[in-house]
Amino acid sequence: MFTALLDTCVLWPSLQRDFLLSLAVEGLYRPIWSAAILDECEMRRAFDDAEVAGGEGLDGTYGLPDPDDEHVVAAAVVGGAGAIITLNLRDFPKTNIPAAIQVLSPRTFAANTVELRPTRALAAIHAIAARSGRSGQRLTVPGVLDLLADRYGMDQVAELIRPLL
Repeated sequence: MFTALLDTCVLWPSLQRDFLLSLAVEGLYRPIWSAAILDECEMRRAFDDAEVAGGEGLDGTYGLPDPDDEHVVAAAVVGGAGAIITLNLRDFPKTNIPAAIQVLSPRTFAANTVELRPTRALAAIHAIAARSGRSGQRLTVPGVLDLLADRYGMDQVAELIRPLL
């Protein structure tokens, strides 16, 4: 199964986090993160096998523009990730990242993942819609797709899923 490390910045926005993790629940990929990432976003409850440990010795070996991001690459390497999903693409220059690891935006990763198994992705969207409504307003599946496109630029995700409705 494809493994992707989710950086703090993609876990913070609630609907984006919900969608990316719902894709994982549907078995479309395996998410991983480090303790440092979890500490940054204060999230430790779900995906108990996602936390990667043992990358501390690799911190400082990649020469990233921001040394505080070294733990992200280290966790991706130790966890066997094929991609780092982040909004901070410039902070992870291709020349500093191991060749086996791609650095992708959440919208690109989501589109690539949905394209592989759109019906499973639709199931993830249905689950999000079913869980909504805690604040009194239940979302529809088209409503979730609209929010993903409008808030997070996931237009391609919406285009891939809408024909299945």
